Amino acid sequence: MSPVRVSRSGSLPRGGTGRGPKGTNMSPSRPWRRALLWLALLAPFFYLSYGLANHLAGQRSPLPSVVFEWERGMPFWAWTIFPYWSINLFYAASLFIARHRHTLDRHALRLATAQCIAVACFVATPLQFSFGQPAVDGAAGWLFAALRSFDQPYNQAPSLHIALAVILWDLYRRHISGTVARTVLQVWTLAICGSVLTTWQHHFIDIPTGALLGVLCVWAWPLERRVSMGQAWRLAGDRQRRTLAARYGIAAALLLAAALALGGAGLWLAWPAVSLALVALAYVGFGERAFQMSRDGRMGWAARWLLLPYRAAAAVNGRWWTRGLPPARELVPGVWIGSLARLPQAAQGERRAVVSLCAELQAPAGGTCLCLPWLDLVPASPAALRRAAAAIDAAVTRGDAVVVGCALGFSRSAAALACWLARSGRANGVDAALAALARVHPQVVLGADWRRALQQAAR
Repeated sequence: MSPVRVSRSGSLPRGGTGRGPKGTNMSPSRPWRRALLWLALLAPFFYLSYGLANHLAGQRSPLPSVVFEWERGMPFWAWTIFPYWSINLFYAASLFIARHRHTLDRHALRLATAQCIAVACFVATPLQFSFGQPAVDGAAGWLFAALRSFDQPYNQAPSLHIALAVILWDLYRRHISGTVARTVLQVWTLAICGSVLTTWQHHFIDIPTGALLGVLCVWAWPLERRVSMGQAWRLAGDRQRRTLAARYGIAAALLLAAALALGGAGLWLAWPAVSLALVALAYVGFGERAFQMSRDGRMGWAARWLLLPYRAAAAVNGRWWTRGLPPARELVPGVWIGSLARLPQAAQGERRAVVSLCAELQAPAGGTCLCLPWLDLVPASPAALRRAAAAIDAAVTRGDAVVVGCALGFSRSAAALACWLARSGRANGVDAALAALARVHPQVVLGADWRRALQQAAR
């Protein structure tokens, strides 16, 4: 079997003097000057764009409100204006705590993206806060007066305050260690988020929409830099991927339309709509990167939450289609094929290495895993098949008991094992490898497109 280099997660060296934690580049000093430039750009952009949105919305007054009846019983706590205002300090300081240029630039792009999307929403679909604030004296009163000097009650959904809190929390949690410090960060972030209600600045609808915007920005601009196994964006050239993208996109649009039509609790349907929209983007061009799966088979937290409805459906689907089947089957001594949806049941106390070919389901926690994520329902490239075969071969050479898995164990894992059998000489070609798989695992489903990719990979 010819040697194939398996891509690993990590940093891409670009200048600098070495590698820092979490795959970032070390530099002799923090990028203070670049941080000042970003602050000089973002601060005026924040106030100018916010003011413009206020002005344009004010020209269209009166504006509608989206408010639930229970919100009228929400208490007004004047003192919560202090955590509300504290986000300004956290915003400015965040640009100076990044240790590396890459982290700083990605964080600044998160902030700018949230601002642009929120302001666009404020201009396109302005909403108004439906009841006024009582008079407040003292220091809290001064802060409320300062807030009213530039903030009118039109910038509602999505709450930019909440979106920024999510983005800032994700940066600060990476630089704060210690149980006490982390607890303070969590509590203060929750206080900032809760203050949008207790200062009577926002209605409830603004909170989940603002959180969604913040998580989307974290997903779109990950701070980690990983070794690439392909282009970051490439428009799908094959018909099958475009068809799947269209189906997921239509499903997302229908769910969003239902959410808007139902209103109330039905608005939560926007979450699975966003989830399916991201899957559509994965098929149309983002590829496996949309799932942000790490080398050890764990998703980034933003992708994990955004894709939760789709992931839950994939897990249920995996369990349904593999019901009545053993969680894993032994193909050759020490090498198993199985379903990630049921893989924890397959271990039964035995420690096995996992080679995951699944982009949408995380590998079971604990043990060792190498994840080479592939999209479901479309064949992997010959190069990807060779990488998977090399990973399996490396585990076998080490003497590990290895489980090769995907969502069902019917296609992706079967293709990887067929490629390994053919390339390692354990089977006399692809047809013999597939026949060996079918004898052990009759549920294998590999169509003509998979066979063509396997024939190319096995050469």
